[in-house]
Order: sequence, then C-alpha cells, then structure tokens
Amino acid sequence: MNSEKRRTMQQKLVTSFVSHATAHPDDPALVWHGEETTYRALHERADRERARITRLAPGADEPVGILAAKSPSAIALVLACLMEGRRFLLPSPTLPPEVLHRLFEQAGCRHILSPESGPPLPAPAPAAGPAQPRPTRPSDVSFMFTTSGSTGQPKIVPLSTGAVDRFTDWAGERFGIRRGTTVLNYAPLNFDLCLLDIWATLKHGGRVVLVDPAYATRAGHLLDLVARHEVRIVQAVPMFFRLLIDAAGQDGRPLDTVEHVIFTGDTLPAGCLAELPRLFTAARLYNVYGCTETNDSFLHEVDGTEPAGGPVPIGRPLPGVHAVIVGADGTVLTGPGAGELHVATPFQTEGYLGREQDADRFADHLHGQEEVRHFRSGDLVRRDRDGRITLEGRNDHQVKVRGARVNTHEVEQVLLAHREVVEAAVVTVPDPVAGRLLHAVVHRTADSGLNSLVLRRHCAERLPPAAIPSVLRIVDDPLPRTSTGKINHMLLESSHPRPSRTGPRPARPNEGTLT
Repeated sequence: MNSEKRRTMQQKLVTSFVSHATAHPDDPALVWHGEETTYRALHERADRERARITRLAPGADEPVGILAAKSPSAIALVLACLMEGRRFLLPSPTLPPEVLHRLFEQAGCRHILSPESGPPLPAPAPAAGPAQPRPTRPSDVSFMFTTSGSTGQPKIVPLSTGAVDRFTDWAGERFGIRRGTTVLNYAPLNFDLCLLDIWATLKHGGRVVLVDPAYATRAGHLLDLVARHEVRIVQAVPMFFRLLIDAAGQDGRPLDTVEHVIFTGDTLPAGCLAELPRLFTAARLYNVYGCTETNDSFLHEVDGTEPAGGPVPIGRPLPGVHAVIVGADGTVLTGPGAGELHVATPFQTEGYLGREQDADRFADHLHGQEEVRHFRSGDLVRRDRDGRITLEGRNDHQVKVRGARVNTHEVEQVLLAHREVVEAAVVTVPDPVAGRLLHAVVHRTADSGLNSLVLRRHCAERLPPAAIPSVLRIVDDPLPRTSTGKINHMLLESSHPRPSRTGPRPARPNEGTLT
C-alpha cells in the first residue's frame, strides 16, 4: 500500500470517537470505580471542557497544559483539546512543582487546566449534529508526553496527529479492538502506554476499565477488576502481573475472559512468565518493546521456544519499523552480535521540543535508497544466529566495581530470577576505597520470608564476585516509580547513605552487607 493511500485510509482518533458517540451514544466508554460513563456522556463532558478551553485560552495555536490525575474528567479534558485541535502537554501531576513549572514554560503553556479548575461552562446548544473537531494537518502536534527524567530533567516528546493515528490504527487491528471490546488501563494518564489502553480503545468503540492509581498495588482489587468486568485485553508493567499472580494464588480463579496479555516497560522475570498461562488460560502472551520517543517498535508473541530462565526476546519489528544494531565501534551489525539498538517507527516523534537535546539521541541510517532518522534507544541488545533479539541492558548501566566492569541491569535480572522477588533495583554509590559499590533494593512477594542471606547465596551462584551487591535491602512495599512508571533509580540512589572513611554503618534488619 503506497503512503498516499495509507494516509487516506487513516481515521483520526477524535473523529472516530465523535462518530461512535453519535452512532452508539449509549455504549459504555469508561468504567471508573464501578460506574460506567457512556460515549454520549463523555462526549458531552468533552464539549463543556472544549468551551472552557476556548474561553480561557482563545488563541487557536496556543498550547495548553493539562495537570490532572487519571479520571473520566481528565480524559474528557484531553478529548476537548483534541476536538479543538490544540496541542497539549500532559506531564505527571506527581512531579515536583519546580519541574512542572519548567516543563510548562518550555512548552509555552500560559494556561494550565485541570478538570477541577472552576465549574465547567454549560454545553453549547446542539446544532444539526454533535460538535465536530477542527481540521488539523497530519504533521500537527497533539499529545506532548515527557520522558521519565531518570537521568535529569524530563524531556518533552511531541507527537503528531499522524503518528498517533498510525499507532492507534495498528493497535486496533493487531489486538482486535472493536465496538464493545473491554480493555484494562493500568498506566497513569501521562504514560504513553495509554495510547493503546485508552485512546486506541476509544477510537475503535471499546470500553476502558480504568485503574485508579491510588489502588495500583492492591492485588485483590486488580484481580477483581479484570474478573468482574470480563476484560479482554490487558497491558501493564511486570509488577502488575506479579501482583495479580499473588492474588490469584489465594483466590484460585483463572482469568479466562482475557484474550491478549501484553507485558511491557521492563523485563518480565522468567518465574512470572511461567505462571502467566495458568492465570490467563485463554490468552495469547506478548512482550512489547518501545520507547516514549518511538512508541511500540518490537513485538514478540510467547510461543514456548523462549530460552529457559533467560530474558524474553523483544521479537521482530512492527510493520513499517526499521531497526539497526550499532556495535561499540560505530558500525552497523549485519549478523549476530551485541550493540545499541537504533529504531525508526511510523509512530515516533520528529524530535524533542528542545531540539538542542536531539544531538546525541537521533542518528540517520540508510534504509533502501534514503537516509532515515532513527532514535538511539540507549538499550544494549544481542542478536543470535537465528535473528532473535534480546535486551541486555543500558549503555548507561555499565559501571566499574573494584576494577571489574559490571552491568547493573544484568544484576537486576539475576535478582528478579528468584521466585520470591517482585521488583529489584541496583544502584551505585561512591566508596572511598573501591570507587563505586553496588547497592540493591528488593521488593519481595507477599508473606515471603526471603532474607538477605538467602538472596546473597542466590547471587553468588550466578554472578562474579564484583557483581554481587555490597548491600541488599529487602522491603515489603513497591519500589518508587518515575512519572512514566519506571523504577526511580535516582531516588533510590540518593536514599542510600554514603560510606564513611571510618567504616561501614551497621546493617539494618533484612539488609546484608558484604565484607
């Protein structure tokens, strides 16, 4: 299919939503705290917000800031921006105020809106039909997400309406989202995973079951949501599935209405993967790989051929995706080997909003007869002789400990391989003697008796001495997350006391030290 025909066939997200609200107004669009919002009600709420946007920020080309936690009202506000043809910045409301101020300032947002900022205006008087969205050019920006900020200030990632429509078209077709399909949304509203969970679902007439972030770690509540609402598609980070498995072990019921299970955002531990087929008895399982800058780019359907105990392959490129692996010497690998993954997708950003940040994150590679702009993912991958690609770590996770090079991602994978570990994070802290030392924080399963001695023995059987963390801290609460759902390594690193020259501090309970 040529590019012009493909553009013609694309349906804009917001136009499709309005069309469905007109044709099937009583269909359920959202489920929130057990209550359904119909397409009619959601569209009417979006119309009221659209009127408020026009009144408060009348400049049609002026970007709008949205500061809102996930809720039906927040989703209506996003729809209002899309209907009005406004680009909008959607950061996490949990970011520090000074970070939010800098982001809104950089994006040029003079007006910051939330669903609670004043009473909504009355809905405009109905015309011959429902209010239609403003026309936009395919290159126009709509969503502006942010990166996690795990290495500093978050970057703003603008996405064009064309990129969003191409992705939501692909997601709807690949996972069979259509009228009445129920999809669970676990991710926060500012997370790009919502492009599938929420926006592709609403585009194709489905029903979104929203998980309140306040209940995101309540395993029993999550299990009940999936079972009670007969969810058919689940996409979430590995922690969600570990929580679900623990809850199902006590409940005993399988989730047999689910047809597609998508794990993404992090590496799924092998033990967790082995238990998923027993929980989702009728589902196909997928590992999806992507970045905020590119959206989804690789997909692997679990088929039983995955290496036992090893990482799940990231799969093969999605249609229209081109990827290369660049070795340490800067050359593109043509066969087996390891290197950094560079990706170009039909869904990617054209660059950060601050274009000065593009320099070391984008590179041109030959694809056919033309140079194509690729995103440098920073992820280290390995391709075997069969073409299977697996994630090895990050190029910024390489550290030296006692003179030996260590990949902290590999250490985390070893910790996650223990069946009683839900989450693991490894950080480095300065040491006056060794230079750098590894400290690990591990979130254990519910009712687990796992201690640092057992975990240290587990590491010693699988890692060289320099890669065994000097401190192993075991906790019973989820690890802190960034605004895009990744484990917040910077916060964990800052929370670890720095060793003094007078000797190590005493170990806390459930914390082991290596001497």
